[in-house]
Amino acid sequence: MDVEPLDTAEAQGLPTVRQLSVFIENRVGQLLRLTQLFDDTDIRILAISVVHSVDCAVCRMLVDDPDRAYDILRDARFQVSEAELLVVSLPPGKRGLLHTWAALLGGEVNVNYTYPLLTRPRNTAALAVCPDNLYQAVKVLRERSFDLLDEADLLDARGD
Repeated sequence: MDVEPLDTAEAQGLPTVRQLSVFIENRVGQLLRLTQLFDDTDIRILAISVVHSVDCAVCRMLVDDPDRAYDILRDARFQVSEAELLVVSLPPGKRGLLHTWAALLGGEVNVNYTYPLLTRPRNTAALAVCPDNLYQAVKVLRERSFDLLDEADLLDARGD
């Protein structure tokens, strides 16, 4: 029996970005150790979120070179996983978040988690969003004319 490889959302033409999730011990200096790994490289952290518990923390990151960053983190003996998520440019005005959440709710899409980008792709504020249904989220946001960004957009926005 031949087994077909699983397609990623990126391979199916969806505008996704790859997020690296790094599991770190919940002790002093671990975030510094993690970010110092990229100090002597040209890799930039474009977004970061840390969720901690008693024993460990999960550091979710968007970087401008996820393949190299993954290798660097693994070589440093960090536990790393990769996931695909969306980056949404917020509509202009003070209600950008409201319009984004309303659009997703209207499409019956739940948001598992979200965090802002440190850069401004296309000169607008942007959010990394992990929806419960990637395909439905893309469909709903596109129907409502939201700007979805991919990894190439993030490279253009990193600002040297």
